[in-house]
Order: sequence, then structure tokens, then C-alpha cells
Amino acid sequence: MPDQPNIVDGHGPDEASPPGPELSRLVDALRRATDLVVRPGAPPARLVDAAESVEAAVATLEASTDPWRVSVPAHPSSTLAPHQYFPFSPMIGLYSPLAPPIRCELDGETVVGRGVMGAAYEGPPGCVHGGIIAGLFDEILGVANIASGAGAMTGTLTIVYRSPTPLYTELRLEGRTLAIDGRKVRTAGTLHAGDRLCAEADGVFILVEHERFATHTQAHGGEPAR
Repeated sequence: MPDQPNIVDGHGPDEASPPGPELSRLVDALRRATDLVVRPGAPPARLVDAAESVEAAVATLEASTDPWRVSVPAHPSSTLAPHQYFPFSPMIGLYSPLAPPIRCELDGETVVGRGVMGAAYEGPPGCVHGGIIAGLFDEILGVANIASGAGAMTGTLTIVYRSPTPLYTELRLEGRTLAIDGRKVRTAGTLHAGDRLCAEADGVFILVEHERFATHTQAHGGEPAR
């Protein structure tokens, strides 16, 4: 049997111990490969060589990976940095090759995400897909709520696209919890490329009792966060 990775509370790796650095290296390579695959240029013979290499890597992983099961790949804790809340998130997860490489940090009461998105996230020519922007806002605003102690589920999310969001450009997303009214949490965010405002978001999130969420998780075969 292969060595079992060091999983934190059943939820994922960290950056200082296995499988954190190793998984981070693999994720970075997959992101680079994805970016190159969606850009034209490689001749057919090179594509065949690359496909064979990827197929061999997949076979290696399949031989040592447990069957999929429902889980809660999240660790929202005030002791962690915001980018560590959702390590496998398809939006900001450090260990998900699907996620744009957005790194989040807390600046006062505002969560700030910074990163560069490449060809894999293209919508209009040369620009980030609007659906990717919406997904990032959903996550950044949710992270802002957790950081403020009001973790909640998305109720409504309104996006206003102010100007095109360029690829291969340093972007800055911000999210901040504005108010809590009963079970409703109001949160807002912005997306900038340099000094240019690209998009704004306004969200209403709904507080869910921990016991109710834990019951839902267990009913679907997973183990809730502790």
C-alpha cells in the first residue's frame, strides 16, 4: 500500500508537509499544460507525444488513488489565511488545477485576491470569461464572510461588468462583508486590472446552522468539518 498523505482533519494538505508541496507542484504543471493546450501552435506529432506522457501520468495516479467519495474539502478557520479555506475549490483552490491561480489575503476587513489568468479562462478574445469572473466573485465574497465570522451560503449574486477583464494581466479582486440582517449577510466586491474597474459584485448570503449543514453532509456520505 502507498504511504497515506498527511491530511489535515480529513480536508487536505498544507504547504509545509506532504502532500502539500508535491501536490502544489503537480497542480502548477497541470495549469501550465492546460494553458498550452488551449493555445494553438504545437504540431500533431508533439501533441501525440504529450498525450502519451499525460496518459502515463494518469495511469500512475489511478494506481495509487482511492475511489472518489463525498467530502467537504474545506477548512474555514480563523487560524488560517483566507486562501487556505478551500484548498480544492475550483475557483481559488491552491490544490485544484481547475482554479485560476488567485492568492487571497486579508487586508484589514477586506479579502484581497491577486493573480494572472491565462488562455484557459478566455471568453471574449483576449479577455476573461464572464462566468469565471462570476465564480471568482462568489468565492471571494464567501471567503470575506468567513473571515468576518459570518460564513454563509450564496442566496443571490449580482455582477455588473464595467469593462473587459484582460488575460495575462495582474488582477485584483476585493470582497468585504457590509452588513448582517438576521440570517442575511450582505457582501460586495470589485475586480480591477491596474486602476481600471472591470466588474462589481453584490451578494446576499444566507446563514445556515452548523448542525443543519452537518446533517446534510452526512446524509450524502461525507464527513462534516470539525
